[in-house]
Amino acid sequence: MNNKKKWLLILLLVVGLVLTVAVTAIVSINNSDTVNGDSSTNDNVQSNEAETDRQNDNAMPSSHIIDNVPVIKQESPLNAGCETYACTMLLQSQGIDMDQFEFANEYLVQKPIYCSGGENWYGPDMDSAYVGEIEWGYGVNSPAMGKFMNQMLTDKGSEKRAQVLSNVELEQLCKGYIANDIPVMIWATTNMQEPYVMRIWSINYVDEEISDAQIGDAEQWLQNEHCLVLIGYDELNYYFADSVAGDVSVFDKETVKIRYEELDMQAIVVK
Repeated sequence: MNNKKKWLLILLLVVGLVLTVAVTAIVSINNSDTVNGDSSTNDNVQSNEAETDRQNDNAMPSSHIIDNVPVIKQESPLNAGCETYACTMLLQSQGIDMDQFEFANEYLVQKPIYCSGGENWYGPDMDSAYVGEIEWGYGVNSPAMGKFMNQMLTDKGSEKRAQVLSNVELEQLCKGYIANDIPVMIWATTNMQEPYVMRIWSINYVDEEISDAQIGDAEQWLQNEHCLVLIGYDELNYYFADSVAGDVSVFDKETVKIRYEELDMQAIVVK
């Protein structure tokens, strides 16, 4: 082999060695980046798991019962005053000095319902006033009760206010209020019996401040309508301060959900 060919061969060998070293270095760097990338991903997963654990720590407890809500038995002369009794239990639990008789006599707006011509009935909008007289009447809805309760709270010098809630799921009421020791008035039925339309009438009274009803609109009352104070829950049941029972009543969640929805998902909190 002459010297020219010998030096060419040596040059090729050197170039090949350099290329081999360079390729090895590049692969090493890429592997390092991949490992670092996996480590970063693992850190993010651990961070997300830690956040989930933190959220679970702050999650709604599986059961809770508020123990400072009085239970007042519904009786004469306020035989049909379940909303007034629920209001009284709720306000007394918030430290308001009042009773059911004061509320019924001074704050509950009651409007008559009557029959004319033997078949045509007339009466107030239930969002605006109590229908009939509290000794025997039909009831009242949350917008009117919220207004009456706030009038009393103002007269009592309280800074607390009744807040009317519409279409809020029971689970959300429990998470937002019951779990934080805030009782909630809700509309459902007596002993969670099935409701049915007992009376329909033509509206002759509307409080335009709180209702969109019009004079002449049809209004109806559901037999078994009842107002209670939701005070607790567990995995299977809801717990109520119940004026009809004169005690704490316990009903299964699914039945309460159905009755609550049938009464238009009405609720009131005071805070």
